[in-house]
Amino acid sequence: MKAVQIAAFGSPADVLTVTDLPDPPEPVGDEVVVAVEYSPVNMHDLAFVGGLFFEPPLPAVPGNEGVGRVVATGPDVTGVARGDRVVLPLLSGAWRELVTVRAAGLTALPEGDVRQYAMLASNPPTAGLILDEFVPLRPGDWVAQNAANGGVGRALIAFARARGVRTVNLVRSPEAVEELKTAGADIVVVDGPDAAEEIRSLIGDGRVRLAAAAVGGQAATTLLRLLEPGGTVVDYGSYGIDVDPQDAVVTDRGITVTKFFVGAFDRATKLVPLVDEAVSLVRFGALAMPVAAVYPLAEVREAAAHTLRGGKVLLRVGDATTTQA
Repeated sequence: MKAVQIAAFGSPADVLTVTDLPDPPEPVGDEVVVAVEYSPVNMHDLAFVGGLFFEPPLPAVPGNEGVGRVVATGPDVTGVARGDRVVLPLLSGAWRELVTVRAAGLTALPEGDVRQYAMLASNPPTAGLILDEFVPLRPGDWVAQNAANGGVGRALIAFARARGVRTVNLVRSPEAVEELKTAGADIVVVDGPDAAEEIRSLIGDGRVRLAAAAVGGQAATTLLRLLEPGGTVVDYGSYGIDVDPQDAVVTDRGITVTKFFVGAFDRATKLVPLVDEAVSLVRFGALAMPVAAVYPLAEVREAAAHTLRGGKVLLRVGDATTTQA
């Protein structure tokens, strides 16, 4: 089978290679073999390639999420069958034509957009956990986030809307404002020095107790200034929010900054239910991530370069009869 492999950690342009690997053996126990159809090329995949998250034994196959069809099952498998399409578990090493995973937690997918299904193992659970795990939210509450037009941001908008929670969304370009409002965002503001004041005028007496930070800098500062005393910022992608210890906006108001990694949560009890919820959101049009480009597996370096430039990029790993089946 064809697979993307790294023999050393480093720049994607230098270390990503496409190679032939042996097909997986027949599955045993509750294992299944999945023929991968699509897998995203996310920034966290490229961080994996660079050895920034952790350093698994080498050589290693990247690919943190994806979608494919079950082509073989072990004797103890009961939840899925050959021919079922499934979302791969997080951190499966999906940039290969065939991958063996445990069947526990896998669910046969209904008809829907396969490319959207390929993007459900990481960003939607991240968004759902941010909403569920840190601050008790009630319908009508406000949550703020930056980089709102990214994968986690769009998922957070969809999950929040389903829960009756309202969202304040910071973006970098005016073009994203109407797009996110159409996707269900309540307030969308282009970030800048006056963004916090503008948002406060829009939400009136509303209180923001929770914020999600994908990036640091000015955008993170805006979130800090929006939070009420005792509020929480969940830092899921900024690689560190620089907080000035002399800044009274944080020190005098008891703001908590919490680091987040979706892989630290239990898959069966925390991740799988949120993936299932995301499947329903995709089916009914409440969650969709625009795809900028799709590259064949052989062009993985080009796909990585595109991701670094911006835009959601997928690898077409194997054959998918249709993106709507």
